[in-house]
Amino acid sequence: MNAITHNLPAPIGAPMQGGFFAGLIKINGETFGLIAAPKATGEFKLSWNDNDKSVPGALHYADGFANTEAMAAAGSELAQTIRALRIDGFDDWYLPSQDELEIGYRAFKPTTDNNARWGRSGINVSAVPSTYPYMADMPAQTLAEAFQADGAEAFEPSWYWTSTQHAALSNDAWTQDFDDGSQISNGKSAAGRARAFRRFKI
Repeated sequence: MNAITHNLPAPIGAPMQGGFFAGLIKINGETFGLIAAPKATGEFKLSWNDNDKSVPGALHYADGFANTEAMAAAGSELAQTIRALRIDGFDDWYLPSQDELEIGYRAFKPTTDNNARWGRSGINVSAVPSTYPYMADMPAQTLAEAFQADGAEAFEPSWYWTSTQHAALSNDAWTQDFDDGSQISNGKSAAGRARAFRRFKI
């Protein structure tokens, strides 16, 4: 089972507000619910940006919306594509931050593979409640069947872009692996998967 219980407004994976409920995050002292977009309309494969210039406004570990706005202003096709989305009447989609997408991994881990157990893997001070390093089998494969491997909404067992630029390497941005949960940086010009998120205040 997944250890995600904290007075949730809906079960993990429940359809709501244009997508699927993914969990809770605290941003600037406020708690928000996270919504992952449907795969068919909210997943893309693009570079983070087509140049290595620094985007100073995209350094937030929790606030993916602010990051995405900064990316879009800097010319990122990925950010501009996501910000232009309109799904079920909602037009506030963005590329999730490093901490937001880690919550997405805990909610929607597609496989039964062991989790990474090195570095920062699993530590998320923005999550509600805050989380600690992964164990080999925790988080487990998601209970949301549509998000299990080969399901209609499943994340691919590969890395996905976050909107968080690497603070020390301006030509890199952070990624979230949906195979083992590891977070590593990658060059911004690499073509990678991305899933749009939105949020609502709790």
